[in-house]
Amino acid sequence: MIARRLRASLKGWGGVGAMALACATALVLALLLPNSAHGDGGTRTGGQGVARGTQARAEQCTHPENLSLPPSSADGATIDAIKNRKDRRLIVGVDQNSYRWGYRDPNNPEAGSNLEGFDIDLVHAIAKDILGDPDAVQFKAIPTSQRIPAIQGGTVDMVVRTMSITCERLDQVAFSAPYFKTGQQVLAPVSSDITGYDKSLAGKRICSAAKSTANDRLTADRKSGGLAPSAVVLPPVPNQLDCLVRLQLGEADAVVTDGALAASQAAQDPSVALKGGTFTTEYYGVAMKKGADDLVRRVNRILADYRKDGWRQSYATWLAPTLGPHSPSEDPPVAQYKQTT
Repeated sequence: MIARRLRASLKGWGGVGAMALACATALVLALLLPNSAHGDGGTRTGGQGVARGTQARAEQCTHPENLSLPPSSADGATIDAIKNRKDRRLIVGVDQNSYRWGYRDPNNPEAGSNLEGFDIDLVHAIAKDILGDPDAVQFKAIPTSQRIPAIQGGTVDMVVRTMSITCERLDQVAFSAPYFKTGQQVLAPVSSDITGYDKSLAGKRICSAAKSTANDRLTADRKSGGLAPSAVVLPPVPNQLDCLVRLQLGEADAVVTDGALAASQAAQDPSVALKGGTFTTEYYGVAMKKGADDLVRRVNRILADYRKDGWRQSYATWLAPTLGPHSPSEDPPVAQYKQTT
């Protein structure tokens, strides 16, 4: 029965349900892309000689997007370890199932098995600057809920995966300056009477991804009374795309996620739509291991150049078609940095 319903719900650029099944397979196999690590290609971050300019703790934090370290072109212990690997590649955690952010397009035979999207363009720019080759990357598929453990455990050098900079996360990982501005938004069937993040969610089943800012907000609002008392916050799922499949199967009535991701999902499936405007302001950053200050500073220097040139080209290619004109996300965010002595 479920299989028949899923097949009936396949829509968009190749079938969102099929994409979700591919996602589940990828989670079992743990990773992706054509090239895997060999030899001593394990990630090493930090180490002797790395400056310890750690970021502000959450209790001191009010604007987490402004607390990254100032840009620098200097190499340090972290970057040296990456360059000295036998398999000389940057290891990056990404998504492989977010349309126009990090995905494989089944309708583009020229792309083959390669990932493409806005986040993927940024990864190539970072690899080109650090290693001199935009393709010197090993991509690893990381579920939303595993982004921070992958960084802390040294599985990846960084995560570039629509990851919002928050005060709580700054206690666990380091972030670059922001590279994208967005906010939480509601996604629901076009025919739904839901109007946004408001009383229209009363009695509705709401889906979100584990360890996401959307789930954090739903949990907090449930406790504080900011959410309609009869709204049902469903157990979180590993990936954002799983929520879209729940909508398609009739197992959820609404999804709360970043507006930019919600717009991409609406572009995949015309039976769903954004409901209401964004109700938070958030910024995506490149996440790295705490103590890897040379890598953080280097990424910030790369981003400073990228905002002037490659950012707008990538936005026009991947996001403008789904976000539309006059989006609050259409310009790169202005970078501010932590004051250091």
